[in-house]
Amino acid sequence: MPLYIKDPAVDTLVEQYLAATGLTNKTEAVRRALSDQLKALADKETLAERVARIQRRAAEAGFVSPYSDMAADKAFMDEQWGED
Repeated sequence: MPLYIKDPAVDTLVEQYLAATGLTNKTEAVRRALSDQLKALADKETLAERVARIQRRAAEAGFVSPYSDMAADKAFMDEQWGED
């Protein structure tokens, strides 16, 4: 199904993209912009990955929470979820 967009704001964005990239073809500009955005979304670090990275850096720096007790934390969470 062909894409036909009648929106002056979108046309302005495409023109700005063309100027910034040096491209001259609107179709190629839209193709490249969408492809690049999809790649950026696929490469985006998840929250779990960001937290794990921060935790690794903290551990490497020698930070240890005085309140961390993994066994007690797991037991508490299991109890809360009814998984005795």
